[in-house]
Amino acid sequence: MTPQPRRASRIRRGTIGALLTTTLAALSLPLATPASATGPASPPAAGTYLITLADQPLVTYDGSVDDLPATRPTAGKKLDVTSANAKRYRSHLTDEQTHVAKKVGATVSQHYAVTTNTFSAHLNAAQLVQLARTEGVTNIAPDRFHQATDDKNSADFLGLSGRKGLWAALGGTAKAGRGIVVGDIDTGIWPESASFKAPALTARKSTGKPGRKPTKNDLYRPYLDGTTTVMHKADGTTFTGTCQTGESFTAAACNEKIISARYFGEGWLRNVPESNRGGYISPRDSEGHGTHTASTAAGNAGVRATADGNDLGTISGVAPAATVAVYKALWQSKDGTQDGGLTSDLVAAIDQAVADGVDVINYSLGAMFESDYDDPSQVALRNAAAAGIFVATAGGNAGPEAASLDNTAPWTTTVAAGTIAPYTGTVTLGNGKSYTGISTSVHDTVGSAPLVRAAAVKNADADTADADLCIAGTLDPALTAGKTVVCDRGTNARIDKSAEVKRAGGIAMVLVNLRNESSDGDLHSIPTVHLSGSDATAVRDYAATDDATATLTSGGKGATYPQVAGFSSRGPSLVGKGDLLKPDITAPGATILAAVAPPGNHGRDFDFYSGTSMATPHIAGLAALYLSEHPTWSPMSIKSAMMTTASPTKSDDGKNSGDVFAQGAGEVEARAMLRPGLVYDSNEQDWLAYLEGVGIDTRTGAEAIDPSDLNYPSIAIGELFGTQTVTRTVTATSAGTYRAKVDLPGIKATVSPSVLHFSHAGQKRTFTVKLDVTTAHSGALDTGSLTWTSGRTTVRSPIAVTPQSVHAPDEVKGTGTSGETTYSVTPATSTLTATANGPVSSPLTKGTLTGTAAETYYEANIPAGTKASQITIHFDPAADTIVGVVWGRMVDGVLQDGAFADPDSNGTSTISLRQPNAGTIFVAVVALGSTDDTVTPYTYQVNNITEDSPVTGKVTVTPDHARVTPGTPTDLTATWSGVPAGARSTVWIEYPNGAGTFLTLN
Repeated sequence: MTPQPRRASRIRRGTIGALLTTTLAALSLPLATPASATGPASPPAAGTYLITLADQPLVTYDGSVDDLPATRPTAGKKLDVTSANAKRYRSHLTDEQTHVAKKVGATVSQHYAVTTNTFSAHLNAAQLVQLARTEGVTNIAPDRFHQATDDKNSADFLGLSGRKGLWAALGGTAKAGRGIVVGDIDTGIWPESASFKAPALTARKSTGKPGRKPTKNDLYRPYLDGTTTVMHKADGTTFTGTCQTGESFTAAACNEKIISARYFGEGWLRNVPESNRGGYISPRDSEGHGTHTASTAAGNAGVRATADGNDLGTISGVAPAATVAVYKALWQSKDGTQDGGLTSDLVAAIDQAVADGVDVINYSLGAMFESDYDDPSQVALRNAAAAGIFVATAGGNAGPEAASLDNTAPWTTTVAAGTIAPYTGTVTLGNGKSYTGISTSVHDTVGSAPLVRAAAVKNADADTADADLCIAGTLDPALTAGKTVVCDRGTNARIDKSAEVKRAGGIAMVLVNLRNESSDGDLHSIPTVHLSGSDATAVRDYAATDDATATLTSGGKGATYPQVAGFSSRGPSLVGKGDLLKPDITAPGATILAAVAPPGNHGRDFDFYSGTSMATPHIAGLAALYLSEHPTWSPMSIKSAMMTTASPTKSDDGKNSGDVFAQGAGEVEARAMLRPGLVYDSNEQDWLAYLEGVGIDTRTGAEAIDPSDLNYPSIAIGELFGTQTVTRTVTATSAGTYRAKVDLPGIKATVSPSVLHFSHAGQKRTFTVKLDVTTAHSGALDTGSLTWTSGRTTVRSPIAVTPQSVHAPDEVKGTGTSGETTYSVTPATSTLTATANGPVSSPLTKGTLTGTAAETYYEANIPAGTKASQITIHFDPAADTIVGVVWGRMVDGVLQDGAFADPDSNGTSTISLRQPNAGTIFVAVVALGSTDDTVTPYTYQVNNITEDSPVTGKVTVTPDHARVTPGTPTDLTATWSGVPAGARSTVWIEYPNGAGTFLTLN
């Protein structure tokens, strides 16, 4: 794919649309429905926003401001925020932020200066429009919510343990990760857990001399300097942190394992009323998620795990000798509707982690929709990576739907969740058939006992559907006692279902999936087996028969592993437009046993969790192991080493999977990753060039590259149009001669040069891969790999390309009740079809906006089966009036995301939606007049194009079917007649594979 035009070249500089990122907060904005012509009492556009300014933050500042020296760390060094230069420049940035806020009458809520030059403030629509026109403002983003993304021993599965394991190769668990600090941005920590047991931090004596400073044999042991934790690290730099006190959390909670703990909740506390706040206002974890991720990444080795009186064996963190710095930014609400963290708090946590000097950031959280590259949290993570910090991010738990990922930026390592050897249990039915599923709670034989569907033993007044789900209070103890109950998955928590069966006197539960979902090893309150697929259907159907019985036993042959878990989010990345393959890699994330916080886990100290959140700390821990051996390696080199040595996951049939949008490069191989042979490295300048290539104006002067040419360990082309050549540079980690091989069906691949010679480590070589479409189907994903081989060393990069059928303009315009326009398209195949749908011209709604900050709101309904929609707002403003449109998707009356639509030179704002999902689009119409009595007339119109839309006129395209030469432009002529003169008409011209062009008339 060729570089996209910069946003600044498509949208006037200083306009709203050029600055606002494309997602709006679902929960931080006081939204209301239905919208009316006069608008609701709480304007939907009002809320907390993050405003980013043009000057560089501390971590990348190069000295470009007069009299302020550079603060950017030199290669191999970390940022020193305590230096005089850093303090001066930080003061400059915060003063600048305050000045900009005052210009629009706003007050700064939070300042950020380490990883991003940003401030947060509560703004209304008028202030938003004013800021968008303020010089130096580069981005405006709503403060949105982010949520935690929720061998039987993952350490054994990864090959860490044992005489030949990676820990042994690194000198044992006492040295595995030594000198490395893992920063965990999550729900906090339960410090009393055995996974974090360690000696207390020793304070300096009153004389100023250290009471117990690290010895030569223990250089990396942390110690206290007053209230500051100090730790000298493997890379020669120093970590400084603190143990922030708060509710049920004292400074004594930190030790030589948990060396620092802070919390960030200003944004969340401002948005969530005190009556709905759960948990602790401190670094203490009430939910268990943060404790689970921290103990997975860097918990102690050989910790005995028990739950409900059962011995679950021993567990270990991936990097047991590493230390943990806690940054709590995810919070718990009492009713669950406001769980998570706001962007403003997450950016503050990232900022502080970089300032403290962590080596690795574990980011096991995500948003409802894929985050843009210029989202403030992603920008902060980019600059953290630029500072040399490895960032592991969760891909999300919205699988197996396509394009459901989050955290897809190239500077982070996006992690998918895979299965490990399952805990199993078997259900043997009275008809002799047996079915094995997931179970961590069947230890002894249960039954034979009557087997029933839950609805068959419900209370008389309970809803049948609720009873089948085993909703609390739906089962009748008189009917349930002594039985094994089949409960359907869905609606309520899985463990709440078994609790209901237990309450009603049932002795066991069989949990069944009704659709394609994961099977999970929850610690249920009664013996439970979780079944899916045809096994679930068979048991559910049998339970509905007379005199059905079942026996539950421990064990049984489980599913092939590792597989990518069903819940794990899939690619492609829509933000990357198919030119960057995500996720990057798969790690254990299903039924992972680790430490938890007892308050949120029925009093347990350990529990099984599943999610990409659980996979991510495995990668974070492996990065810590890597850095303990190679302290100065770049984050991207480490990612490359993991990706190119990964192995394919498995499909249901036990064969190697080729689904790169599920697994990325494959399952991480801990022992192989330390011997990668070659690595693909990239840095901040490469990422900026990539951003320019995808159409983001970074305002840094970076020259755009084709996004597919980012020096990445995988190759992706979203639109392979006939032929394309990509470029890569590899760095050798040892001497060798490597030979290339490409496996990519239907495409001819030519690697040049195909042999690379390296005489020593550190040498770089550049090569190209030319891809020519031969028999690959247009519009269908084609996957394969590029492998470099030298002796027993293989360096494998996944490839994902999509041949395309046509290049055509997004929109062509015409005027008049009749006419024609000719435009050019470039086909990729020898046959071109073009079909006109429409024209559609819906009735206009007329209105006026009066005053200096006027708003009105509409909700546009998009019916199922819509091919394309066009929402048009035409303004007739006075010369000094500023107008604009805020819009976004709504779910259950709540705005989920959004963007700005700027008016063109004729005063018309247009929202064009290609193949939109059915639902509701929220539209806010805004006018900022110069006086209180300024009147701005406008019209509002929604044109939905479906198979049965009533047409208003006639449109034809010629030729509508033609034999053409692939790669050669050809002209199409659209002709229209009978369209209304006083309103817009919309036409969707459709090409093969769903591609299309809007024809906008009048």
